[in-house]
Amino acid sequence: RRLGVRRLVFAASSSAYGDTPTLPKREDMPPAPMSPYAVTKLTCEHYVRVFSELYGLETISLRYFNVFGPNQLPDGAYAAAIPRFIKAALTGAPIQIFGDGEQTRDFCFVDNAVHANLLAADTKTELRGQVVNIAGGRRITLNELVREIGRVLGKPLDVRHVDPRPGDIRHSLADISKAKELIGYEPLVRWEEGIKPTIEFLRDLLDKGL
Repeated sequence: RRLGVRRLVFAASSSAYGDTPTLPKREDMPPAPMSPYAVTKLTCEHYVRVFSELYGLETISLRYFNVFGPNQLPDGAYAAAIPRFIKAALTGAPIQIFGDGEQTRDFCFVDNAVHANLLAADTKTELRGQVVNIAGGRRITLNELVREIGRVLGKPLDVRHVDPRPGDIRHSLADISKAKELIGYEPLVRWEEGIKPTIEFLRDLLDKGL
């Protein structure tokens, strides 16, 4: 605001919805965050909206759903499922799934997230703190994800199921119609098409010993 910035695009998160059973997730649904991370993301949505209302700074919050792709690292306690699964598959380690693997996710390849940011930055629509979902608009189970990784690699994968993780969401699917209406967003890359380039990135990373 001090520097005269006209528009701010905030990286929000689908975790704001929590584990509400209604699908698909719509932006007008009451939020129900289940983790400290989700609480901070939801708080920032309110923060940037208030700046729009009080000071006229254009803002929008993009609620990303399970973004994945090259340059996403597979390590850490909260590493995303796809790079974590792929690293295990490439190294011959068992793939660890929290729960039965029938939980669903709406995976969004990184190109789609970048596309959404550029649309939000350039749209002629006046932005006043709106919140929109950014996703692929489809959902799959983690078991289906593992099968697809195995298909691309051409080998069966060893899967180990462990106890569910507290705070994890059972099912997730985005309604992306508002993003289409407001900023013209539509996914450019299906999640299946994103698996191969993600594998290639992680294979190169492992080959370099990183």
